Amino acid sequence: MNLTPIGFDADDTLWHNERFFVLTQQRFTEILADYAERESLDERLLAAEARNIRHYGYGIKGFMLSMIETAIEVTESRVPAAVIGQILEIGQEMLRHPIELLPHAREAVEAMAASDRRVLLVTKGDLLDQERKLAESELFDVFDRVEIVSEKTPETYRRIFTEHGHGPERAMMVGNSMKSDVLPAIAAGAWGVHVPFDLAWALEAADPPTGHDRFVTLNNLGELDALVRRVG
Repeated sequence: MNLTPIGFDADDTLWHNERFFVLTQQRFTEILADYAERESLDERLLAAEARNIRHYGYGIKGFMLSMIETAIEVTESRVPAAVIGQILEIGQEMLRHPIELLPHAREAVEAMAASDRRVLLVTKGDLLDQERKLAESELFDVFDRVEIVSEKTPETYRRIFTEHGHGPERAMMVGNSMKSDVLPAIAAGAWGVHVPFDLAWALEAADPPTGHDRFVTLNNLGELDALVRRVG
């Protein structure tokens, strides 16, 4: 079948990301410990994130704004300016966190490139932050194309796989998110390869398409080359 292109997700597929959100959220609950219990804060922050995706999109800046909104809500608009300053500070620290590749990430991407298949990075999130992380990962030159999108839908994958390959039927998408990387890619007609990560954002949860003939789960990216050789 000659699979091409092969699409890779970025955050928590190629490099660490969610753990910085988890650590920052822990610090957020500590900052607001005098105003609300941790469980309540977690629930209200998640609700704010869900509401705000359509306004701010995905990424750290939207997360920062959701934290500020939650702080205003739980304090009934009495949050001190110093607390807002602390929230901005922990958010800005996230924007400076170093990039650490996940095991087998570089080898997997380079193996796909060496096989003469078009290799794509398909990620969503804040444009500037995603560009920064890609540059620091030193993987930029391996990809034939980088697509930073606002949302991953079947239509998004159809467009990308048609523009940069032979259509979704001959494409494969690899990622850690069932909701964003696997399900819409399969709906578009491509292979959806799930590489689970230990941490997962609640808003990315979805049931796997068990039994679908184009759905595969790998233990890690080190297994990808053998899968692609077997599939085509």
